[in-house]
Amino acid sequence: MKGLKSLALLLLLIAQSAPVQAADLNGAWTIDTASCSKVFTKKNNEIAFKPDADLNAGGVIIQGNRISGTFQKCTFKSMHNDGSNVKVTAACSDGVSVSDVSYDVKFSGENNITVSSKQPTPVEMMYVRCSL
Repeated sequence: MKGLKSLALLLLLIAQSAPVQAADLNGAWTIDTASCSKVFTKKNNEIAFKPDADLNAGGVIIQGNRISGTFQKCTFKSMHNDGSNVKVTAACSDGVSVSDVSYDVKFSGENNITVSSKQPTPVEMMYVRCSL
């Protein structure tokens, strides 16, 4: 569920009208830079997950308007600015079911974001962009 929530958040960020542009979010995101080489690889000049990505830190890949995790994909539904945060709702699928998820996203510089959710249990995760 944690990966599903992070996918929803990042997908919504692409469509947002905050100062960060959609192109600024393209790339691979994970919980820390030390995990980047364990989670992601480049194949034919495209970012991909390594086979055992979920056994390490996991993460998400943003390419244009697509956000994907190792087992889930999300689609933007709504987003609005709420002061220094962006509130996001997305429809996410794990291949079996689709559910709506809501997040708050806070930008902490060009390559850092904090994603938080209150439902179903309170969660706050920091993500960094990997340079591949």
